[in-house]
Amino acid sequence: MELRTLRAFVEVVRTGGFTAAADRISVTQPTISKLVSQLESELGLPLLQRNSRNVVLTDAGRIVLGYAEGMLAGAANMQLALNELSGLQRGELRIGIPPLGPRLFVPFIGAYKRRYPGVELKLFEDGSRAIEAALLSGEIELGGLLAPIDETLFEHQMLIDDKLALLAPAKSYWARHPVVNLSDLAEEPFILFSESYVLNDRIFEACKSLGFIPSVAGRSGQIGFILEMVRSGVGISLLPSSALDKLDLSDFTVSSLVEPQVPWRIDLAWVRGNHLSAAAKGWLAMSEESTKEVGSQSAEMPHGV
Repeated sequence: MELRTLRAFVEVVRTGGFTAAADRISVTQPTISKLVSQLESELGLPLLQRNSRNVVLTDAGRIVLGYAEGMLAGAANMQLALNELSGLQRGELRIGIPPLGPRLFVPFIGAYKRRYPGVELKLFEDGSRAIEAALLSGEIELGGLLAPIDETLFEHQMLIDDKLALLAPAKSYWARHPVVNLSDLAEEPFILFSESYVLNDRIFEACKSLGFIPSVAGRSGQIGFILEMVRSGVGISLLPSSALDKLDLSDFTVSSLVEPQVPWRIDLAWVRGNHLSAAAKGWLAMSEESTKEVGSQSAEMPHGV
């Protein structure tokens, strides 16, 4: 039994299909099918129901999934411990980046690579739920999660504390309203992230507290596509203020969202009690240094600035 066959099986279950699993681990769909079939042949039992449009585990599949996730996590932790023997001259860091995270992570990635050029960074780009699952399975070491975070499972440090703002087409009604109550948007078509993204839950919870459920005009897991749909007048979107401050306002209008404000805080998280590689510890140390520098600069600024 090989780890690669276990990884293929786990990814098929996690992503919900063979094609998505193939994309996730950068192989072809026939290769994924072959690996899963190889695992089933070795175990002598079917793990997935092939006559279903969705991925459905057999009884044997449910048993194997639990053990497979544990074996993969154990193998990842073993590799981390071995990598530490060589310090940060080489190794890898596997880190999860949420859909609105590139502006938070990319500048830091550049600084990290300048300090540790021998460390390979492997980026896992997905929503908060998928990143949380990847952390728990050992697929990644660090990941950006939308707060609040389960303190019993994860340790974490804050990356950004922001709130959502309204993004609408430049020539829309909202261009004349720099401040908008969330209740004012009850009749608007919303453009949201894909259904599995936790940010959608925050938006729905806030809307339900005001007595309405948002009408969904479209969804996407790509921020660029969401922007294009807003630009084209398909609907409005609620996105973090910090993600909108460099937009071309000839195409969009941005309004502050109040009553209620919808928080958007991203924390860098890792599994509580897990062994962290030297590469991950180096990242966290640099992050702490950066936080202290920002705090020191803020303390030196004169009052009123």
